[in-house]
Amino acid sequence: MEDRAILCWLATVSEEGLPNVSPKEVYAEPSEGVFLIAEIASGRSLRNIRANPAVCISLIDVFSQRGRRLEGRARVVPADSEGFDALAAPLLAQVGTRFRIRNVIAVDVSTESAVRAPSYLFYPETEVAEMREGAMRSYGVRPRDDR
Repeated sequence: MEDRAILCWLATVSEEGLPNVSPKEVYAEPSEGVFLIAEIASGRSLRNIRANPAVCISLIDVFSQRGRRLEGRARVVPADSEGFDALAAPLLAQVGTRFRIRNVIAVDVSTESAVRAPSYLFYPETEVAEMREGAMRSYGVRPRDDR
């Protein structure tokens, strides 16, 4: 499935067991089983990953109301460490000089599953186009003319 998610959502858990979910704007999947996130301003996510590397990532297309859920173990790769440049390359390609990437959050994905809105489950005849149209009406937006 092609991802049309604009953000990914990273879920972490603190040392005290408190959950945290935060949006991440800059991410990449350079290869199967590897998910990279640019750490730009994510102090709490970093602290949580250092205490507990288990993470969950959600990528949702808000218009089709479908997406993916990734689970795995994360590690923090600081900018001054060996291997940072290679990991940061696909992220820097997205942002150029707009943001300073302080660290890369590298996730080794162990499980991937589909995420679907309940309409797809309870009404199997539901079509993606129908969901897109409904979401666009709800959000008050129109499709872009991609000539």
